[in-house]
Amino acid sequence: MAALLVVIVAAIVLVIAPAGHAAPVDPTPPTDPAAPATPAGGGLNVSINGPDGSPSSAIVTLIGITLLSVAPALLLMMTSFTKIFVVLAMTRNALALPSIPPNQVLAGLALFLSLFIMAPILTDINEHALQPYLNGTLSFDDAVSIGSGPLRTFMLAHTREEDLALMTRAADQANPANADAVNLLTLIPAFMISELRAAFIIGFVIFVPFLVIDLVVSAALMSMGMMMLPPVMISLPFKILLFVLVDGWGLIITTLISSYRGG
Repeated sequence: MAALLVVIVAAIVLVIAPAGHAAPVDPTPPTDPAAPATPAGGGLNVSINGPDGSPSSAIVTLIGITLLSVAPALLLMMTSFTKIFVVLAMTRNALALPSIPPNQVLAGLALFLSLFIMAPILTDINEHALQPYLNGTLSFDDAVSIGSGPLRTFMLAHTREEDLALMTRAADQANPANADAVNLLTLIPAFMISELRAAFIIGFVIFVPFLVIDLVVSAALMSMGMMMLPPVMISLPFKILLFVLVDGWGLIITTLISSYRGG
């Protein structure tokens, strides 16, 4: 308690004691501000590459998001997806099954068959265009030019000259001197027209045997006087049985894959 009292008294004495007068010090005059440094080049410079020459992660992410947004259009226009999906849908209609299999199943089957058919082309693009660009050995323009080469070769191999000439005349352009001179904006719609034509030819061949079954069943019902009974109800089991016995799905898928060999 005595020690605490001594500390309190000492603190009061220090507060009350008059402060000593410090010697006056002349203030230092302020210095003039320095002019801002002029940036080199005199303009805005944005670098899209990393320190090792490879593209930055932000640019790769931007390109990936852009590709995802246009992926459905690229899938429909520049691959075998359209032809495969149309053939599968026409097969379903030939069986008189408007909703079996559902559209999601047909689209999924067409997607994976397209990936199977396009696998060599996608591998070529990845090895010679995408990976060199990500490693910094190719510029973006060179990567696009090299990557579009396999797709151009694939579409030219499965595009009729008549369809290509049709789109060239519709665009009011001169006839290309060779395959390399074909404009990609002309080649893509010509390729789609050729794919739709081939799909309808395959669909017609699929419809013929089922049409024969419908005619036979209709004639049998007419001869028995059962005109009020829908022929589809009787012919449907026979069409499904025929389709299963001949391994219809296997034949159709094998035909679709074979139609792209050598392209």
